[in-house]
Amino acid sequence: MSRGLLPCNGGCDFAADPHASALSQPIFWTPQVDPGAIIFAVGPPPDGSSITAEMLRLRAMVQHGSDLLRLELRGERYDIVLTDPEARGALGVFILFDDLTPDRQTTLMRFWKAITGKRVPRDPRLTQQRHQRARQMLRVVDARIKGATYRQIAAQLFPNLKHDAETWVENPVRETTIRLARDGMAFVRGGYRKILRLPRRSR
Repeated sequence: MSRGLLPCNGGCDFAADPHASALSQPIFWTPQVDPGAIIFAVGPPPDGSSITAEMLRLRAMVQHGSDLLRLELRGERYDIVLTDPEARGALGVFILFDDLTPDRQTTLMRFWKAITGKRVPRDPRLTQQRHQRARQMLRVVDARIKGATYRQIAAQLFPNLKHDAETWVENPVRETTIRLARDGMAFVRGGYRKILRLPRRSR
Protein backbone atom coordinates (compact mmCIF):
# COMPACT_ATOMS: atom_id res chain seq x y z
CA MET A 1 0.00 0.00 0.00
CA SER A 2 1.22 3.46 -0.80
CA ARG A 3 0.05 5.17 2.41
CA GLY A 4 1.24 2.93 5.20
CA LEU A 5 0.42 -0.56 6.38
CA LEU A 6 -3.33 -0.19 6.94
CA PRO A 7 -4.55 3.24 5.78
CA CYS A 8 -8.14 4.02 6.63
CA ASN A 9 -8.94 4.69 2.98
CA GLY A 10 -7.96 1.22 1.77
CA GLY A 11 -5.01 2.56 -0.20
CA CYS A 12 -7.18 4.68 -2.49
CA ASP A 13 -7.81 8.41 -2.65
CA PHE A 14 -11.52 7.54 -2.66
CA ALA A 15 -13.48 4.37 -1.96
CA ALA A 16 -15.02 4.99 -5.37
CA ASP A 17 -14.75 7.51 -8.18
CA PRO A 18 -17.32 10.19 -7.26
CA HIS A 19 -17.71 11.10 -10.94
CA ALA A 20 -18.68 7.59 -12.08
CA SER A 21 -21.72 5.44 -11.41
CA ALA A 22 -21.34 2.73 -8.79
CA LEU A 23 -22.78 0.35 -11.39
CA SER A 24 -19.81 0.87 -13.69
CA GLN A 25 -16.92 0.50 -11.24
CA PRO A 26 -15.79 -2.00 -8.61
CA ILE A 27 -16.42 -0.87 -5.05
CA PHE A 28 -13.97 -1.98 -2.37
CA TRP A 29 -14.77 -1.51 1.31
CA THR A 30 -11.91 -0.87 3.71
CA PRO A 31 -10.99 -3.84 5.93
CA GLN A 32 -11.94 -1.78 8.97
CA VAL A 33 -15.54 -1.64 7.72
CA ASP A 34 -15.87 -4.95 5.88
CA PRO A 35 -14.76 -8.04 7.81
CA GLY A 36 -15.08 -9.90 4.51
CA ALA A 37 -11.95 -8.15 3.18
CA ILE A 38 -8.89 -10.36 3.63
CA ILE A 39 -5.56 -8.66 4.31
CA PHE A 40 -2.46 -10.46 3.03
CA ALA A 41 0.94 -9.48 4.37
CA VAL A 42 4.45 -10.85 4.02
CA GLY A 43 4.94 -13.67 6.48
CA PRO A 44 7.39 -16.42 7.32
CA PRO A 45 7.41 -19.26 4.76
CA PRO A 46 5.17 -22.14 5.88
CA ASP A 47 6.21 -25.79 5.91
CA GLY A 48 3.59 -26.71 3.34
CA SER A 49 1.83 -24.92 0.51
CA SER A 50 1.84 -21.13 0.40
CA ILE A 51 0.13 -18.24 -1.37
CA THR A 52 1.93 -15.44 -3.18
CA ALA A 53 0.74 -12.13 -4.55
CA GLU A 54 1.25 -13.41 -8.09
CA MET A 55 -0.98 -16.43 -7.41
CA LEU A 56 -3.73 -14.15 -6.14
CA ARG A 57 -3.44 -11.83 -9.14
CA LEU A 58 -3.76 -14.77 -11.54
CA ARG A 59 -7.08 -15.67 -9.90
CA ALA A 60 -8.38 -12.09 -9.71
CA MET A 61 -11.48 -11.14 -11.69
CA VAL A 62 -10.96 -7.45 -10.82
CA GLN A 63 -7.82 -5.57 -9.85
CA HIS A 64 -7.92 -2.00 -8.55
CA GLY A 65 -4.52 -0.41 -8.37
CA SER A 66 -1.75 -2.73 -7.28
CA ASP A 67 -3.11 -3.68 -3.87
CA LEU A 68 -6.83 -4.44 -4.23
CA LEU A 69 -8.07 -7.66 -5.83
CA ARG A 70 -11.43 -9.34 -6.17
CA LEU A 71 -11.44 -13.10 -6.57
CA GLU A 72 -14.31 -15.40 -7.45
CA LEU A 73 -13.88 -18.90 -6.09
CA ARG A 74 -16.54 -21.60 -6.30
CA GLY A 75 -19.20 -18.98 -6.99
CA GLU A 76 -18.22 -16.72 -4.06
CA ARG A 77 -16.42 -13.37 -4.21
CA TYR A 78 -13.58 -12.38 -1.92
CA ASP A 79 -11.91 -8.98 -1.66
CA ILE A 80 -8.16 -9.08 -1.08
CA VAL A 81 -5.90 -6.33 0.25
CA LEU A 82 -2.14 -6.66 -0.36
CA THR A 83 -0.13 -4.70 2.19
CA ASP A 84 2.99 -5.12 0.02
CA PRO A 85 2.00 -5.46 -3.65
CA GLU A 86 5.62 -5.98 -4.68
CA ALA A 87 6.19 -8.91 -2.33
CA ARG A 88 7.37 -12.06 -4.10
CA GLY A 89 7.53 -14.51 -1.22
CA ALA A 90 4.93 -16.40 0.77
CA LEU A 91 2.10 -14.35 2.24
CA GLY A 92 0.25 -14.69 5.50
CA VAL A 93 -3.11 -13.29 6.55
CA PHE A 94 -3.26 -10.27 8.84
CA ILE A 95 -6.41 -10.31 11.00
CA LEU A 96 -7.43 -7.09 12.68
CA PHE A 97 -8.12 -7.57 16.38
CA ASP A 98 -11.38 -5.77 17.05
CA ASP A 99 -15.09 -6.37 17.59
CA LEU A 100 -15.32 -7.91 14.12
CA THR A 101 -12.57 -10.49 14.63
CA PRO A 102 -15.08 -13.41 14.75
CA ASP A 103 -16.54 -12.19 11.44
CA ARG A 104 -13.05 -12.04 9.93
CA GLN A 105 -12.31 -15.60 11.07
CA THR A 106 -15.49 -16.81 9.39
CA THR A 107 -14.47 -15.14 6.13
CA LEU A 108 -10.97 -16.59 6.29
CA MET A 109 -12.27 -20.12 6.86
CA ARG A 110 -14.65 -19.81 3.90
CA PHE A 111 -11.79 -18.49 1.74
CA TRP A 112 -9.48 -21.30 2.83
CA LYS A 113 -12.10 -23.90 1.91
CA ALA A 114 -12.72 -22.23 -1.45
CA ILE A 115 -9.09 -21.96 -2.47
CA THR A 116 -8.35 -25.54 -1.39
CA GLY A 117 -11.29 -26.93 -3.35
CA LYS A 118 -13.48 -27.84 -0.40
CA ARG A 119 -17.20 -27.27 -0.01
CA VAL A 120 -17.86 -23.67 1.02
CA PRO A 121 -20.83 -22.91 3.30
CA ARG A 122 -23.09 -20.03 2.37
CA ASP A 123 -22.08 -16.58 3.50
CA PRO A 124 -23.82 -16.31 6.91
CA ARG A 125 -23.93 -12.51 6.80
CA LEU A 126 -26.79 -12.00 4.34
CA THR A 127 -29.38 -14.51 5.47
CA GLN A 128 -32.65 -14.96 3.61
CA GLN A 129 -34.47 -13.17 6.43
CA ARG A 130 -32.03 -10.23 6.31
CA HIS A 131 -32.31 -10.02 2.53
CA GLN A 132 -36.11 -10.03 2.62
CA ARG A 133 -36.28 -7.38 5.36
CA ALA A 134 -33.81 -5.14 3.53
CA ARG A 135 -36.04 -5.27 0.45
CA GLN A 136 -39.10 -4.42 2.52
CA MET A 137 -37.36 -1.50 4.21
CA LEU A 138 -36.26 -0.03 0.89
CA ARG A 139 -39.77 -0.37 -0.52
CA VAL A 140 -41.19 1.44 2.51
CA VAL A 141 -38.60 4.23 2.32
CA ASP A 142 -39.31 4.77 -1.38
CA ALA A 143 -43.04 4.90 -0.71
CA ARG A 144 -42.67 7.34 2.19
CA ILE A 145 -40.47 9.64 0.09
CA LYS A 146 -43.22 9.67 -2.53
CA GLY A 147 -45.80 10.66 0.09
CA ALA A 148 -47.56 7.35 0.79
CA THR A 149 -49.19 6.90 4.20
CA TYR A 150 -48.34 3.99 6.47
CA ARG A 151 -51.74 2.42 5.82
CA GLN A 152 -51.28 2.67 2.05
CA ILE A 153 -47.87 1.04 2.37
CA ALA A 154 -49.22 -1.73 4.60
CA ALA A 155 -51.90 -2.49 2.02
CA GLN A 156 -49.15 -3.18 -0.52
CA LEU A 157 -46.80 -5.08 1.78
CA PHE A 158 -49.44 -7.18 3.53
CA PRO A 159 -52.41 -7.41 1.12
CA ASN A 160 -53.89 -10.45 2.89
CA LEU A 161 -54.04 -8.79 6.30
CA LYS A 162 -56.80 -6.53 7.58
CA HIS A 163 -55.80 -2.86 7.83
CA ASP A 164 -59.01 -0.84 7.52
CA ALA A 165 -59.40 2.67 8.93
CA GLU A 166 -61.52 1.56 11.92
CA THR A 167 -58.93 -0.85 13.36
CA TRP A 168 -55.77 0.72 11.95
CA VAL A 169 -54.55 2.47 15.12
CA GLU A 170 -54.57 -0.78 17.10
CA ASN A 171 -53.49 -3.03 14.24
CA PRO A 172 -50.09 -4.71 14.80
CA VAL A 173 -49.40 -4.27 11.07
CA ARG A 174 -49.28 -0.52 11.70
CA GLU A 175 -46.40 -0.90 14.16
CA THR A 176 -44.60 -3.27 11.79
CA THR A 177 -44.89 -0.77 8.94
CA ILE A 178 -43.72 2.14 11.09
CA ARG A 179 -40.75 0.09 12.28
CA LEU A 180 -39.83 -0.80 8.70
CA ALA A 181 -39.91 2.90 7.81
CA ARG A 182 -37.79 3.87 10.83
CA ASP A 183 -35.22 1.11 10.29
CA GLY A 184 -35.28 1.75 6.56
CA MET A 185 -34.27 5.38 6.99
CA ALA A 186 -31.43 4.31 9.29
CA PHE A 187 -30.50 1.71 6.67
CA VAL A 188 -30.12 4.22 3.83
CA ARG A 189 -28.27 6.66 6.08
CA GLY A 190 -25.40 4.23 6.61
CA GLY A 191 -26.97 1.35 8.48
CA TYR A 192 -26.75 -0.82 5.36
CA ARG A 193 -23.14 -1.47 6.34
CA LYS A 194 -24.41 -3.84 9.01
CA ILE A 195 -25.10 -6.30 6.20
CA LEU A 196 -21.32 -6.66 5.91
CA ARG A 197 -21.28 -8.16 9.42
CA LEU A 198 -22.60 -11.34 10.94
CA PRO A 199 -26.06 -10.94 12.51
CA ARG A 200 -25.93 -10.02 16.18
CA ARG A 201 -28.74 -10.00 18.71
CA SER A 202 -27.74 -6.53 19.88
CA ARG A 203 -28.10 -5.08 16.37
